[in-house]
Amino acid sequence: MLAAPRASRAERIEINKMPNPAAPPSSRIEDLCVNTIKFLAVDAVEKAKSGHPGTPMGAADVAFVLWSEYLHFDSRDPQWAGRDRFVLSPGHACMLQYSLLHLFGFDLPIEQLKQFRQWESRTPGHPERGETAGIEVTTGPLGQGVGNAIGMAVATRMLSARLDTPEHAIFSHRVFAIVSDGDLMEGVASEASSFAGNLGLNNLTFLYDDNRITIEGSTDLAWREDVAKRFEAYGWHVQSIDGHDRPAIRRALDAALKIKDRPQFIVCRTHIANGAPNKHDSAKAHGEPLGADEVAATKKALGWPAEPTFHVPDEARDFYQSCAAAKTKDRAAWDIKYSAWRAANPEKAKLWDSLNACSAPADLESQLLAAVPEKTDATRNLSNVILQKAAELMPSLAGGSADLEPSTKTKINNSPAILRGEFAGRNFHFGIREHGMGAVMNGIACHGGFIPYGATFLQFSDYMRGSIRLAALMHLREIFIFTHDSIFLGEDGPTHQPIEHVSALRLIPNLVTWRPADGAETALAWAAALRRNNGPSALVLTRQKVAILQRSAPLTPAAFARGGYVAIEASGGKPRIVILASGSEVGVGMEARTRLESRGIPTRVVSVPSLETFELQPRDYYDSVVAPGAKAIAIEAGIPDLWHRHVGRDGAIIGIRRFGASAPAEMLAEKFGFNADNVVACAAKLLN
Repeated sequence: MLAAPRASRAERIEINKMPNPAAPPSSRIEDLCVNTIKFLAVDAVEKAKSGHPGTPMGAADVAFVLWSEYLHFDSRDPQWAGRDRFVLSPGHACMLQYSLLHLFGFDLPIEQLKQFRQWESRTPGHPERGETAGIEVTTGPLGQGVGNAIGMAVATRMLSARLDTPEHAIFSHRVFAIVSDGDLMEGVASEASSFAGNLGLNNLTFLYDDNRITIEGSTDLAWREDVAKRFEAYGWHVQSIDGHDRPAIRRALDAALKIKDRPQFIVCRTHIANGAPNKHDSAKAHGEPLGADEVAATKKALGWPAEPTFHVPDEARDFYQSCAAAKTKDRAAWDIKYSAWRAANPEKAKLWDSLNACSAPADLESQLLAAVPEKTDATRNLSNVILQKAAELMPSLAGGSADLEPSTKTKINNSPAILRGEFAGRNFHFGIREHGMGAVMNGIACHGGFIPYGATFLQFSDYMRGSIRLAALMHLREIFIFTHDSIFLGEDGPTHQPIEHVSALRLIPNLVTWRPADGAETALAWAAALRRNNGPSALVLTRQKVAILQRSAPLTPAAFARGGYVAIEASGGKPRIVILASGSEVGVGMEARTRLESRGIPTRVVSVPSLETFELQPRDYYDSVVAPGAKAIAIEAGIPDLWHRHVGRDGAIIGIRRFGASAPAEMLAEKFGFNADNVVACAAKLLN
């Protein structure tokens, strides 16, 4: 049995880190351990006949040093609150991470590595949060992991600002990420990295796997920028090293972790498929197996046995087990300090419990409803009033806007902004970076402790769609706020007027989209979003004023939660016309109903704040609302396609199939037919 390797270095240990004085492993043992990582990846990709072996081979040295000596975790408890976070942003290299998780004793047995990319395995083709123990974020769409790691670092600093004391630095863990050429080419990485540099996130370290190869060939085909200078311009501390020189990797990490005012960026010059005689530095090693002949040649070149596959030498196994045991001791030391912190700081401990649970009060809905002002106003303005009450009730709520807060109305009053070196506040200035905002939000949500929200105009949801989709895929508890929700923002014209965007959001699985019609619906939309713990929510809000709906009965949380409900009943209870609408168009339906009823036509108005939620309701409830046999009219200022199933072949939809126009909102309503006159005419046509 080998002596336990050092878990960390004394000069960069924070108060919650316990150094392990054991000496570093010998070069021979290091080589053996690194080659074990490489060949687990090679064999898994070869068996699956699919995957990316080159990057795991090229980044194995960097990953080995980081995980064995610098990264703090407890493989027995992957959710330990005091752990460092690790993000593998190039998710295609996931066999690197799966190999590490297996070797360090996480719940990922060798049989799972042998099932790489197979049905229901815990080793899917890209890392997926929730599927595999030790995976912090779902990565694969390049650049997203960059933003996620930054969000995690922000959340860590926010917790530390709220909870740590001079005597007890409990929440001072770090975030490390391996990032790739492809990650840094994507615009989302630029947005997020600029944001991180501006905040001076000194607990964040990127290891850039600079192998200079993409699927099509050399990065020179499309990319010749000086990445080091770029990150220096962002405000990061930058170093450049040979990514296969393990002593140099240690020196660079030691130097980086001494930096107290900036995030750290280490350019690690590596070689894809390092050690493969014929595919070293080849694009062929990026997205396909090495092939049987090259696998055999590589194993021979590196002195590795041809059989068995998935071979873990005893010495390497012993090393990784002893290293994991040392990290367990580190965890035990943290637990002692954590207990002392709780005893010495009961109010902070109570706050931590609340933040950790992101708990909502039992009467959240009634308190938010009570906060709604009794006045005609835009739902974005009503939302701001509700936000203040929500923030008062839930200290975990924090967020901001992509430089549009004066328009989106998303500032938490009486709370400072999160600025460079200042993380005790709750208001973010994300800058004009929608995609980066979404990726950072996802990282904050993945870290835990906060429910993040981010706001922009609905038109610009396209800029952050990739981040929204990943939030839904990861089942993250967060809130996207989109204002200026239709053509009725008016004079800005078609470039800013969303048409297809509400439908596009509804099409994302596991995203719940709410388009409230008035203040009461806005309050309950906020409550639903805050309570939802298995996925994100989108709140779609108006710029223009909407009237207070005069319902047949007071709106209840239970009715609202169904996504669609009878807002006002037809006279006699049996409608001939049923008007379904969302958002500001519910008011148009109400006005049309008044006119139709005056003509003796019983008309029901159904508010549908969440179309996709309404569609999931039991058939008996759905039919009780839509009233089969009546003629149905749907009204929504957007693409009509998702409404066809609700009106049937004999119904009608008042929607938009073209881009908008620059004009006052009242003129647009008349020209596009979103008024009571058009609805009444449409109903008459259906009945005749």
